[in-house]
Amino acid sequence: MTEMVKTMIKLNPGALKVLEKRYLTKNEEGKTIETPEGMFRRVAKAVASVELNHGKSEREVQYIEDEFYGLMTSLKFLPNSPTLMNAGKRLGQLSACFVLPVEDAMESIFEAVKNAALIHKSGGGTGFSFSSLRPKGDIVGSTKGVSSGPISFMTVFDAATEAIKQGGTRRGANMGILRVDHPDILHFISAKEKDKQLSNFNLSVAVTDVFMKAVEKDGEYDLINPHTKLTVRKLKAREVFNQIVSSGWKNGEPGVIFIDRMNQGNPTPSVGTIESTNPCGEQPLLPYESCNLGSINLAAFVKEHDAGSTAEPSSLIDWSGLRDTVHRAVHFLDNVIVINKYPLKKIEDATKANRKIGLGVMAWADMLIQLRIPYNSEEASRLAAEVMGFIQAESKKQSVILAEERGAFPNYEVSIYNTQEKIRNATTTTIAPTGTLSILAGCSSGIEPLFAVAYVRNVLEGTKLYEVNPVFEQIAKERGFWSRELIERIAEEGTLAHIDEVPDDIKRIFITAHDISPLDHVRMQAAFQKHVDNAVSKTVNFPHDASPKDVEDVYFLSYGLGCKGVTVYRDGSREEQVLSTGATKQKEDRVAPAPIVVSDPHPHKITPRKRPEVIKGTTRHLQTGCGNLYVTINEDEEGNVFELFTHMGKAGGCASSQAEAIGRLVSLALRSNVEPIEIEKQLKGISCHSPAWAQGGKVASCSDAISKAIERYFELGEPKNGNGSQPPVKTGETVMLCGACAECGGAVEHEGGCAVCRDCGFTKCS
Repeated sequence: MTEMVKTMIKLNPGALKVLEKRYLTKNEEGKTIETPEGMFRRVAKAVASVELNHGKSEREVQYIEDEFYGLMTSLKFLPNSPTLMNAGKRLGQLSACFVLPVEDAMESIFEAVKNAALIHKSGGGTGFSFSSLRPKGDIVGSTKGVSSGPISFMTVFDAATEAIKQGGTRRGANMGILRVDHPDILHFISAKEKDKQLSNFNLSVAVTDVFMKAVEKDGEYDLINPHTKLTVRKLKAREVFNQIVSSGWKNGEPGVIFIDRMNQGNPTPSVGTIESTNPCGEQPLLPYESCNLGSINLAAFVKEHDAGSTAEPSSLIDWSGLRDTVHRAVHFLDNVIVINKYPLKKIEDATKANRKIGLGVMAWADMLIQLRIPYNSEEASRLAAEVMGFIQAESKKQSVILAEERGAFPNYEVSIYNTQEKIRNATTTTIAPTGTLSILAGCSSGIEPLFAVAYVRNVLEGTKLYEVNPVFEQIAKERGFWSRELIERIAEEGTLAHIDEVPDDIKRIFITAHDISPLDHVRMQAAFQKHVDNAVSKTVNFPHDASPKDVEDVYFLSYGLGCKGVTVYRDGSREEQVLSTGATKQKEDRVAPAPIVVSDPHPHKITPRKRPEVIKGTTRHLQTGCGNLYVTINEDEEGNVFELFTHMGKAGGCASSQAEAIGRLVSLALRSNVEPIEIEKQLKGISCHSPAWAQGGKVASCSDAISKAIERYFELGEPKNGNGSQPPVKTGETVMLCGACAECGGAVEHEGGCAVCRDCGFTKCS
């Protein structure tokens, strides 16, 4: 860790690592030139500057700036990542969520592609409904040609997203939505059966009330051509529903959003209809709207108390402190709307017309643990409704106060609020995924259960560090059952369920996502949804051996309990695996057997395979900061990866000699049956003073280029290295290794349809 990121803020080493890698300002050479305090001061100063527009003196503005600074540095509240990254900078784009319209015209489609590129470049994620596009095979009147359909055009958006970089800190992500009554719905449901397709999209079916009633009655429903508005045919609702369930069971997609319910919560129905959400599904928006989000760290509002306290849990919550934080956070988020530099004028106009903000929570699991309440209990659901109901009510009170001072949002007169007190913001609450924010705050994500009580953090040279929940560590030491061997077993198991040394009363409290039934996941989501304006990001986890019927039950329960959507994930169901704990079921062809050891007087030694006379391979050209690099990967007669050679485009020099040395060592490792995945992981991301940008993204060094050559080599087929293991799987632009982060090899958590690394903050969603 550099001297620059030393801080007095209570940030753990993981938070400092993520801040330095993804948030703190760097100079042109890539050196960090900002401290965490400096980042928070930069953000606070920029957001407080809005007060000058409302007649505040410089002294008053400074006071509010200090309040905002304290709000963030206390880690009681954090705004969404674009605000932390960009506030007070030239880019100045502070929103995470955008929705763009896609109309049934070529001009509109490619205008949306262009606008999405601008948004991704600025650090945001985009949602689209493709429901207005005519179905595949429909006649196009102007040319008498035939429409290629929504799925075809989605691949154009996907390719554009692949090509866009966001300053090296955030990646583009999309939500693609199609109504269940669109004629191409069956093609949409199966669009991601192959993991490589539409890899920059999360997909969701917009399910209507009419459809759900038809499912319940085992009846038919109409498919409607969006161009002609005519019914083209009928389908059995139950058969379509079964396909949605089957696809969700197979790989978690498409998700389901209950579109009519989302529109029931639309605060401005006369302005427009909600057709889409942001990439993780928790923020329904009108066309061209954006929304800035923030999250409250609930663990910061549990009063100190004895572990054996019999007091009511509600009495142990600092309601006064929570109220104060909610009011300041709403004030903060409303100011962000003013200073935000929007990528499009249409987005600025639509956003300022409704002034939607989304205040949510994180550390819910931590709060329950501190209060000794099991996550999957009725008591937890009741407290969830009480806490979120309080936040909802107080957020509305602060929005009314702001409206008295600054005026209501412009569309107030045509909103559902026009018979009440004037209010500043059309919506005030959203529960979003808080992957990287929760790492910064050192807490659990969103309203999810614990990711793990303990997990392994992989560092260079094969060293393993064990990350342990700090409350569990404290209790284990106090009660005398702490040991390193115990932690290693917990990290391997991924759960306390079968750890005999841990008392049952502790097991009840420290439960992880896979200790909880899928239906209890839904009940928790529903408890929060009752008091949230927008929607709730939540992943319903299933064990690997769950059946499609289990997924079906979750869809029905989520609809019945008033959720606005549901995202499911069955452990091990995607080739991209997302939990690096022992609970994860690894596919057999992913587990590398022990290296083959040739008879030797020194049994710990491995003799490399001899080179055959004839060998074949491919050469790939990569651009590096040191020049053109050519990487050749060869296979033996049986198709096993055998060796790797490098050649620099300009002969001689230190870079050329180092690349050759790396190639020789890689070849030696391959011939000694070391897994190519492990080689690629060790080389990936190594940085030098002269990075390059080329098709496919940033090349950080010659070592990184070689890792990319290995990665892309495996995308072309399924060669082996003699041990029967399979290559990494392409997921978008970055390879997600089985059970590990593509960038650092660390533990990855699945949240709200998105994978987030607990080590470095990498996320495949914006």
